[in-house]
Amino acid sequence: MAETQKNNPLHGKTLEMILNELVAHYGWQTLGEVIPVNCFLNNPSIKSSLTFLRKTPWARQKVETFYIETFHG
Repeated sequence: MAETQKNNPLHGKTLEMILNELVAHYGWQTLGEVIPVNCFLNNPSIKSSLTFLRKTPWARQKVETFYIETFHG
């Protein structure tokens, strides 16, 4: 298991850490343009976004993929 995690750029990162880094890097507006979901477009907050992303696998996947492309691409 350790061998597969060594090359996983998300290993050790929580969804909250990923979201905080993306918001710090891009801001809510750009994040909402790239991934147009309500929690990024209308009155965004970390808490509401985490709630949505934890319940919505396709949106979480988009955020994680965007994170990898941004910081590890």
